Amino acid sequence: MQYNKSNRLDQLSYAIRGPIFDKAQQLEATGQKIIQLNIGNPAPFGFDVPDEIVHDMILNLRNAQGYSHHMGIFSARKAVMHYTQQQGIKGVTIDDIYIGNGVSELIIMSMQAVVNDGDEILVPSPDYPLWTTAIALAGGKPVHYICDEDSDWNPDIQDITSKITSKTKGIVLINPNNPTGAVYEKDIITDIIKIAQEKKMILFSDEIYDKVLYDNHKHHPTAALSDDVLIFTYGGLSKNYRAAGFRGGWLILSGPVHKAKSIAEGLNLLASMRLCANVPTQFGIQTALGGYQSIDDLVSPDGRLTQQRDLIHYMITDIPGVTCVKPKGALYLFPKIDLKKFNFIDDEDFAYRLLEEKHVLIVPGSGFNHQDKSHFRIVFLPPTEELKKAGKLISQFFDLSLLPQKTVKTVNK
Repeated sequence: MQYNKSNRLDQLSYAIRGPIFDKAQQLEATGQKIIQLNIGNPAPFGFDVPDEIVHDMILNLRNAQGYSHHMGIFSARKAVMHYTQQQGIKGVTIDDIYIGNGVSELIIMSMQAVVNDGDEILVPSPDYPLWTTAIALAGGKPVHYICDEDSDWNPDIQDITSKITSKTKGIVLINPNNPTGAVYEKDIITDIIKIAQEKKMILFSDEIYDKVLYDNHKHHPTAALSDDVLIFTYGGLSKNYRAAGFRGGWLILSGPVHKAKSIAEGLNLLASMRLCANVPTQFGIQTALGGYQSIDDLVSPDGRLTQQRDLIHYMITDIPGVTCVKPKGALYLFPKIDLKKFNFIDDEDFAYRLLEEKHVLIVPGSGFNHQDKSHFRIVFLPPTEELKKAGKLISQFFDLSLLPQKTVKTVNK
């Protein structure tokens, strides 16, 4: 007798830690050194949590031994509430805020609280794949709308409109975007809000990278642009404060929350079932949001993240046949391969062979539910010297993978 997994998992995946990642672990087990450009995990690359956050967590450890309130400790939720006021989000109270074990847990909880079997949720393509998986696990249907590479990866409003049906319950925004690094224009967000208002849909706005911005680009919080649409906003410590392992995130409900009492009851049930979020981390949230914002130094023109972004973007776009929209935010490049020039079947073939031949680990673009199979994601967290080495290895790999000129002409006909 075989014991099989749930049928709900059959069509789902999480490519960031999928088969290519498993292959990398096999290679490491044989003693091979892998350059890991696959996951936005700041700590292994020397990005430490600010000392004051760690200090306050340590001071409060004895107060963190028991379960907390299922929605989160008062000081953490109060700090998030003050943050919404700074952002211009109106009317948020303590009771509209949920603290979670990272944004990932809160996304899954939200979908479980909102989605009925057969409900459709519009999700960007490319997306952070947890969204697609969480919707499907809740019994819903993720429907992907186009983000246009030729328009700096902004959402295609016409495509969103064309994909709305009687079953569409909400729209997901990921801004700043993972994997593209796009920071959405204000009028784009406003147009999506108008659609949601007209169709009486919920907006789910993933804003975990809201402080990771380059070249003076501005992030526009979705909830600050509307009082009339029910909006779920997600933020946390993982990226802005380099505390990915602490698992500290928050969910904010805004807009006509009084019309969503049933959803709030569902969220309260789900939050109660997991008892509470990580309590030591909750004691760091007030310090993080109220203290010195060290991310500003890292994304300044001479900051480490900006310098690393510029370096790897230059090296990748210097490869003939590879293009890339320069990211305005977040921690990733999402380059495009001209498959007519190279001996690759698709993005997965490229990623596997790059790993096997050059020991560089990236994630194929199709892992982010992007359909053209010609993109890949690079994380630019590693220090300059490691990025230079990775860039050279990737460039060499492309040089070795060029199709013969005669074949290129044949393919182009």
